[in-house]
Amino acid sequence: MALAVLHSRALAGMEAPEVAVEVHLANGLPSFAIVGLPEAEVKESKDRVRAALQTAQFEFPARRITVNLAPADLPKESGRYDLPIALGILAASGQIPLQGLDQYEVAGELALTGELRPIRGALAMMYKARQSGRAFILPQDSAKEAALVRGATVLPAASLLQVCAHLAGRELLVPHSEAIEDRSADYADFAEVKGQLQAKRALEVAAAGGHSVLMSGPPGTGKSMLASRFAGLLPPMSEDEALESAAIQSLSKGFHANEWGRRPYRAPHHTASGVALVGGGGIPKPGEISLAHHGVLFLDELAEFDRKVLEVLREPLESGHITISRAARQAEFPARFQLIAAMNPCPCGYLGHPNGKCRCTPDQVSRYRGRLSGPLLDRIDIHIEVPALSEDELLSVPAGESSVVIRGRVEVARKRQLDRQGVSNHLLTSQQVEAYCQPDEAGGALLKQAIARLDLSARAYHRILKVARSIADLAASESISSTHIAEAVQYRRLGL
Repeated sequence: MALAVLHSRALAGMEAPEVAVEVHLANGLPSFAIVGLPEAEVKESKDRVRAALQTAQFEFPARRITVNLAPADLPKESGRYDLPIALGILAASGQIPLQGLDQYEVAGELALTGELRPIRGALAMMYKARQSGRAFILPQDSAKEAALVRGATVLPAASLLQVCAHLAGRELLVPHSEAIEDRSADYADFAEVKGQLQAKRALEVAAAGGHSVLMSGPPGTGKSMLASRFAGLLPPMSEDEALESAAIQSLSKGFHANEWGRRPYRAPHHTASGVALVGGGGIPKPGEISLAHHGVLFLDELAEFDRKVLEVLREPLESGHITISRAARQAEFPARFQLIAAMNPCPCGYLGHPNGKCRCTPDQVSRYRGRLSGPLLDRIDIHIEVPALSEDELLSVPAGESSVVIRGRVEVARKRQLDRQGVSNHLLTSQQVEAYCQPDEAGGALLKQAIARLDLSARAYHRILKVARSIADLAASESISSTHIAEAVQYRRLGL
């Protein structure tokens, strides 16, 4: 009777709980059982492991093999347990040493040839495993993303034979040591957008304070072009932000190291479902709002989205995270994204266009805009119009400020916010709004008039103060004046 225990990781949302892979060999009729709540992919590892061991010229023991993946109440999925199961069988049967196995965490999918294939979520596992103090043995193609975690010891391997040679002390694996390139992210330039000075100003304010934006205007006025360049106005990501964003990308499609430090930009089609936006599935996976964490979520043709789909955005916009509950499990993902939305002003799209070809009735316009609920609009800080360009603007050479120049002002404003209150303006609590966003006497009088005339809700009132605080920060003003309040109020007119 022999027993071997190895360490691996599961994935449960952004968490990567430790899994003990216990392999027990006993006398009796030959059998191979895997217990511990394995999904179908894990159950199929029996055949992959057997073939890989035989192809690599190891002896597959003709004994009663029991593999336990502990803890037993945690669901296990994917082929990442192939490698630890194979090593456990070899260690329990005496073909590789038992000593030293507790110094490593292991994950990898085996090909029938014994080669190691990349796994999903390597960076997310390493993100949570760095505190264990163990080295992590991973497939070569997954090691580069896992090594982005500073201080991690990642041992890349191309095959089962390489791992066994390392554990036997014959040919040690070399830790992955490729340095992260310190390069600035390459974004499209705001200077390429013709005209739309008011929209550019509003997006600068949004970038400075982290505010959400709704743009309304006829087709072809540059709404999508502005949104695709918005990420270039945001301050560079900190290392923690870049690591957290990359870990989420790793859970979905894998993360490429050349995207390190680049703010994500997600633009789902208006036919996307609620699950596609917030995440879900039998095995919960992140949705678009989580994949846009620390980046931009652009919803074009906002009014064409199903109303029930849009309503699922209300809570994440406030809380910055999403909890997905299913019968078998629960997972929580971060969702601190910046929403940029765009829509047409009417069903045909040409309401207010100089060509005058809109024939939509007031009732049709009302029904079209009614597809967006009041509570959702109330949560969007800035509402702006993006009008059609004149002939002169269309024929002119773009001469606006570049993204680099605007980003410089945004960075200064953000630093001012962090020094004053520790968070950006859109994250201010009610108490912090009262402490840091009080207008001067003239500003207070103007705001009082706006509340009375526009029938502002308490949420709209707080959001106007937050936007006004961002405008003041861009102007390097300690106080919020009537000028700042006036600009902030005009950014609410479409949602009232």
